[in-house]
Amino acid sequence: MGHPGASLTSLTYLSTATERFGPEELRDLLAHSRERNHERGLTGLLLHVDGRFIQTLEGETATVDATYERIAADPRHRDVFVTWREEVDHRAYPDWSMGFEDLDAEEAARLPGFSDFLAATPGSGATDHLGSSGVFHRIFRDRMR
Repeated sequence: MGHPGASLTSLTYLSTATERFGPEELRDLLAHSRERNHERGLTGLLLHVDGRFIQTLEGETATVDATYERIAADPRHRDVFVTWREEVDHRAYPDWSMGFEDLDAEEAARLPGFSDFLAATPGSGATDHLGSSGVFHRIFRDRMR
């Protein structure tokens, strides 16, 4: 993905939904996001719990920045802010993924792009490979349980 020599950026942000997302809206969001991000060469992880989101976007710097600006301007989000941004040598999330707080594990496992990130046991080391952005996702996951 991307052009040889292009800089690779990882950006993690938090936001709050202005209106409640139900299971169907979350499925639609996942399907739409996966399609658009695949076309743009973006990967990452999106978690949602009780109206709050944390997302990491990975890809070419200009694409990550343009996508984040679009998200920050989206009226469905408020309190959008970057928690971590860094240049990286490789992607921590090679597949676009999204965790659902309001689906059971069997339903979520059938969704394309589902990550078992939410099921990882804290302290097990199972998510250590995710690097700096993984710290924010682990804190978010553990605080929202």
